Amino acid sequence: MLQGFFPNGKTISLLACFVQSYLFFLVGVSSFLLLAVMSFDRYIAICHPLHYSIIMHHKLCVRLIVGVWVGAFFSILMLSIRIMRLPYCSGLVNHFFCDVIPLLMNSCINTVSIQIQELITSSTVLLTSLLVTLVSYVKIVNAVFKIHSVEGRKKAFSTCSSHALVVSLVYGSCIFTYVKPAYGQAIDYDKKVAILTTVIVPFLNPYIYTLRNQKVRQILKEHIKGLSNFI
Repeated sequence: MLQGFFPNGKTISLLACFVQSYLFFLVGVSSFLLLAVMSFDRYIAICHPLHYSIIMHHKLCVRLIVGVWVGAFFSILMLSIRIMRLPYCSGLVNHFFCDVIPLLMNSCINTVSIQIQELITSSTVLLTSLLVTLVSYVKIVNAVFKIHSVEGRKKAFSTCSSHALVVSLVYGSCIFTYVKPAYGQAIDYDKKVAILTTVIVPFLNPYIYTLRNQKVRQILKEHIKGLSNFI
């Protein structure tokens, strides 16, 4: 997208376009699966705090991460191969990156079967990971309401607030964009929605995941204070 701001930056080779599309969805699918894993992690931390280190041990964490990336790799592999084998009649991609639907719109043949496969893949990944996240949060909220102290409830909600914020932003935009039939959808409007997941959420990640941490804020204040004293 940044490259597209330059006068000669709006062209990309077909192979690079396929690689960009595959990597975008590989990282995207793995992100949703990681959000589901993180929700399970928050559930264990709040609902079973005394058993957290026993349940979420190092080997399990490694297996979950490996499972996320392997699952993401194979879930979009066949769809990507089918898209790469299509004949294309136009070289104009109506998007700021190589998204699936703009690519399919340039194909010379009927792509209904690929669109159905894309819809099924997107729906399965998004809705399954969302279901795991929602179930985890239902159990978390139920456990939090059983905490009698206000301070304990505040601490529990603070543990999940960053993750919940990212979940609401990412799932809302991606379900709107990908979990629907391709025919008749407004590409120009979808491009605006895509900015939320490709630009705004990554831009907010430093604040959501780090600057809300008390220790990080304390260290940052110390550095700023030291810099001001030096100046």
